[in-house]
Amino acid sequence: MDIYTIIFLALAVFIFLRLRSVLGQRTGNERPPFDRNALQGAQDKNVVTMPGKVIDQAPLAPTAEPTPPADRWKGLAEPGTPLAQGLDAIVDKDSTFDPRHFISGARGAYEMIVLAFANGDRRALRDLLSSEVYESFDAAIKEREKNEQKTETRFVSIDKAELVGAELRDRTAQLTVRFVSQMISATRDKAGNIVDGSADTVADITDIWTFARDTSSRDPNWKLVGTGSAN
Repeated sequence: MDIYTIIFLALAVFIFLRLRSVLGQRTGNERPPFDRNALQGAQDKNVVTMPGKVIDQAPLAPTAEPTPPADRWKGLAEPGTPLAQGLDAIVDKDSTFDPRHFISGARGAYEMIVLAFANGDRRALRDLLSSEVYESFDAAIKEREKNEQKTETRFVSIDKAELVGAELRDRTAQLTVRFVSQMISATRDKAGNIVDGSADTVADITDIWTFARDTSSRDPNWKLVGTGSAN
């Protein structure tokens, strides 16, 4: 056997031993091949079904109507009161209704309407008021314009906005809100003299406004349909 044959044999043995050490040997304790279906099944068992409806889900067999929890309107209305019953009726007709979200929007609408009225901004008012309320606001603005008067109003704060009434009339939801605010308001004549209110005094104002919305409409906006004041 010549020297070259010995060298090739030695290299072959060396390469075999290296491959054996890297790849390892079957011992009978190896893990089974990866099974994607088995893994998916294990994950499915850990899925927690969230409450609520799925869009276009086929209806289940009819069951008794669930009883609303006693604390459903916690912080908004006491259980069994007309207010709570009215909220129940509205949410039963419109499952997307959220009274807390409504109150937040009502605060913003209240400030917008008061300032738009003071500034005589009819375009803003038309989008926020029912036709009947708009007509009364427009009449007051026209009277102010006729007398060449201007109103200056500034909010200091809106201290409270709370639901005091809820009602469903056919398809129309009505919500009444009591607003407690502080504002400065003064009306000046053509010469700039104050004829009503005060430019310096902060007044405590309590307004009771009613908003309405057709629950069958795709329009999510509420409109002011009634105003009142406790001052």
